[in-house]
Amino acid sequence: MRKLIESTFVTLDGVISSPEVWGPPYWDEEHNDYSAKLLFSSDALLLGRETYQGFAEAWGQRSGDPYTDRINSLPKYVASTTLTEAGDWNGTLIEGDVAAAVAGLKRQPGENILKFGSGELDRTLMANGLVDELHLWTFPVIAGRGDRLFDELDVTHLNLLETTRFKSGIVVLTYGPK
Repeated sequence: MRKLIESTFVTLDGVISSPEVWGPPYWDEEHNDYSAKLLFSSDALLLGRETYQGFAEAWGQRSGDPYTDRINSLPKYVASTTLTEAGDWNGTLIEGDVAAAVAGLKRQPGENILKFGSGELDRTLMANGLVDELHLWTFPVIAGRGDRLFDELDVTHLNLLETTRFKSGIVVLTYGPK
């Protein structure tokens, strides 16, 4: 069975919104290597609508390096209640029960399914026990305000699987279900 791996950037005060504002000072070679490890161990992406549209705009226009070519070539499964089609960026719209559809994707043969972005889809996946690994990239920054990770989620206990520390101050905490 495939693993669903969630990769999320978060500040010390739990903010997940606007990583393009607070994250760049910390993006370095170690960051790139860890990102590549996650991406190249996966053969599909799971994204919510906002992340899919933002990534398609940002990545879809690029090419020429292995990471970009990989992210552009992977199939993308898009959870949305507002889209009627997934668009041109290797997208397949998940229709109906998202939890059941993701559970079905996990049963298919293949490598890991990597999920980027945070929001309502995360709450659905966590509430249904579908996340196998949660990679929380904790950045040494306080945002002060913004959307917070897992707002409105019930108490959920996790096991710490691994800790990865970067020279930049980022600490990736990898958790699994308890």
